[in-house]
Amino acid sequence: MRPLTDDTPKPLLKVGGKPLIIWHVERLVRSGIRQLVINHAHLGAQIEQCLGDGAKWGAAIQYSVEQPGSALETGGGIYQALPLLGAEPFLVINGDIWCDMDFRRLRISDEMLAHLVLVENPAHHLQGDFHLAEHGGINAMDMPKLTFSGVGIYRPALFSGCQPGAFPLAPLLRRAMAQHQVSGECYSGQWIDVGTPERLEEINRILHRRQRQSGRFDES
Repeated sequence: MRPLTDDTPKPLLKVGGKPLIIWHVERLVRSGIRQLVINHAHLGAQIEQCLGDGAKWGAAIQYSVEQPGSALETGGGIYQALPLLGAEPFLVINGDIWCDMDFRRLRISDEMLAHLVLVENPAHHLQGDFHLAEHGGINAMDMPKLTFSGVGIYRPALFSGCQPGAFPLAPLLRRAMAQHQVSGECYSGQWIDVGTPERLEEINRILHRRQRQSGRFDES
């Protein structure tokens, strides 16, 4: 996303007139999820300056800060934040996606360690990530595969045995999949991985079209 992210963290890039991360905060609050933990690294102080304690949106925000020059990857970032997340399952949303998902409908069953939201494979990721079986289980072996959306529910036990430091999330998910402890669903609504300036412009076009149709920006 350079040069856009040279001076601005990706979650603060604007779509539809406001930063990506604010779309998430607003949608989470409307879904009844008000206790939020935000993990940040590159230029993360700007995110804290933008969102503060979250009271403006009816949320209560805490921050988990990665130290400069020591990016923890997704798994390590979540593991570091576990003391703030508590003992219950928690929802994780990547800060560099845009979606119109209703988070209220997401559920994880008692026997699962993770529940992932998958989407149809976008043009930039046609190979997909995981297979969604008819019974709702997810595995990394079978075909066809769908793309992981960056939205998932996890139990702290998924990270059992992990140590502080940088590590990816995918190996933990594959380990749980091998034990039949990962479920999932396919989301058919609007979802975009805002990973390039072109895709950023794409979602802006979508939202501007919605604005013209409704007279205002509306996520619903």
